[in-house]
Amino acid sequence: MTREKTSHENFWKGGFGNEYTDRNRHGEKMISCRVGNLAKCLSRADYITASLEIGSNIGYNEIALQRLYPDIQMDVVEINQKAAEECGKIENVHVYNTSIYDFKTEKQYDLTLVNGVLVYIDLEKLDEVYESLYRYSRKYILIIEYYNPVPVNVNYRGHDGQLCKRDFAGEMMEKYPDLDLLDYGFIYHRDKAFPMDDFNWFLLMKR
Repeated sequence: MTREKTSHENFWKGGFGNEYTDRNRHGEKMISCRVGNLAKCLSRADYITASLEIGSNIGYNEIALQRLYPDIQMDVVEINQKAAEECGKIENVHVYNTSIYDFKTEKQYDLTLVNGVLVYIDLEKLDEVYESLYRYSRKYILIIEYYNPVPVNVNYRGHDGQLCKRDFAGEMMEKYPDLDLLDYGFIYHRDKAFPMDDFNWFLLMKR
């Protein structure tokens, strides 16, 4: 039986996802910001040799991770075909052009990563994504998302019901008691060295 796609999957797989990909091409300047911020986010982690990102878009995080860990092997799950094709051009990146709900692997990774994706996940599917981040991680989980202590829906570029801020890291630690909060911080759009969107980040570690 064919699984019915959620509204969020259709939203990002189609024209809106293509527009997002085109809108977020910021080249080397953005890559340097990703390098600076990921170095900070992962400063308390051991050396990373393998990673899985859920929702990579065109792969700026993968380029940044490669500059931090030159021999890293990276897998990504990206639902938008246009973004997946571009991400697949990066060395040592294997792209799964599919939904996270359909992605399955026997592999585990030093690091599972999600950056600006959980805010767009359907509420009834959020636990499935948490499970993927947890199951496929050998040690670390990095969450970089819009934070709010209680769930709050935000109108996103004229679309209601497509973006929800919440405490994703807190919910994961409640769901999986063997997760510890190793580090956390804030990325500020006015940062003078490595500005990005206003994200909170949380590095979780399996005991």
